[in-house]
Amino acid sequence: MGFLADSANRTLELSEAVARCTEALGLQHSVAYLADLQQRRLIPLTDIASTLSIDDSLAGWTYRTQSLRVEESGTGGVIAWFPLLDGAERLGVLAVHTPALTAASLTRGKALGALLSMMITSNRAYMDSVVRRTRTEPMRLPAELLRAFLPPRTIGNGHVVSTAVLEPAYELGGDAFDHCLTDTTLHATVIDAMGHNLASGLTSAVSLAACRNARRAGEDLPELVDSVDRALAEWLPDQFCTAVLTQLDLTTGVLRWSNSGHPAPLLIRDQRLVADALEGEPDPPMGLRFLLGGRPRQIHEYALQPGDRVLLYTDGVTEARTRDGNLFGLERFADHVIRATAAGELAPESLRLLIHAILDTRTSRLQDDATILLLEWNPPPVPES
Repeated sequence: MGFLADSANRTLELSEAVARCTEALGLQHSVAYLADLQQRRLIPLTDIASTLSIDDSLAGWTYRTQSLRVEESGTGGVIAWFPLLDGAERLGVLAVHTPALTAASLTRGKALGALLSMMITSNRAYMDSVVRRTRTEPMRLPAELLRAFLPPRTIGNGHVVSTAVLEPAYELGGDAFDHCLTDTTLHATVIDAMGHNLASGLTSAVSLAACRNARRAGEDLPELVDSVDRALAEWLPDQFCTAVLTQLDLTTGVLRWSNSGHPAPLLIRDQRLVADALEGEPDPPMGLRFLLGGRPRQIHEYALQPGDRVLLYTDGVTEARTRDGNLFGLERFADHVIRATAAGELAPESLRLLIHAILDTRTSRLQDDATILLLEWNPPPVPES
């Protein structure tokens, strides 16, 4: 508490803050690592440690599973790896070096991880040094514009988790996602703007802002879509975007959505794709309201079951090419998520593995931005009376 109360600690660089927090907690030594933008590497906040692979290291195992892992240190003692989490979002990992793993060092390591997670989340909003640590190549201007508007990659609570990935990470054009939680509802959206340039990014940014503005004013789903229509008509009359906007009731599991010219969401239940469960005739894209002919946009409903996973995605996912030149396709897309679910992978890890499967094919190439949002409804069981 004394560390937090000391005003001199509020403006520290993160690497110095890690060192001072470690000392204040009586720990021997620690290093914080942040995941890079594409979730392939764990990058240390200090230059005296090496970058680690998320797929091929114990530190990466901790990141992937959000679980503690302990190993022997090459200099004696042990290294305890703690996940760095901001709520449901994976930030990276913390390595705590200690002579032995005791109840005291375990408690202090967890406390240090929780403190650093809060500091990282706070600092990355205004410290470019944190952002630079997570980038491995230059970012194009449209991608920079869009990423300034995006929420955390993963959010969740005891009822639901929503997680998303976007590629190409440094060259985004018009894809975007949004999600947020209230006491009763998860709001989740995926947007695909026309084109692949700065105007496309601006279209998605305006659409996100209009949607959030209506949502924060207490408007219902039809009004959210209407607000985007009106905003694009007023500010960007030559632009449009496709989108799926959803609302999930956290208690009942009722999913409501509006589809504006977008691929239909997919439902995975009991490790299988429920064909056509969330299909429905889509409305025209947002920004082209005149094509509705005066009728209101359609609102669809479907009752989820505990454990259901719903996928929102843009067509850049299914139109990616495999090494043999074929389309990645809807079936292969769903199969990756089903197999990850069967293997017990957490929702964020399922998406990380999926997007890497698309990108890592030897001759794979994205024809367009590829965005995937996965929401999983898994409410706590109702106590028996």
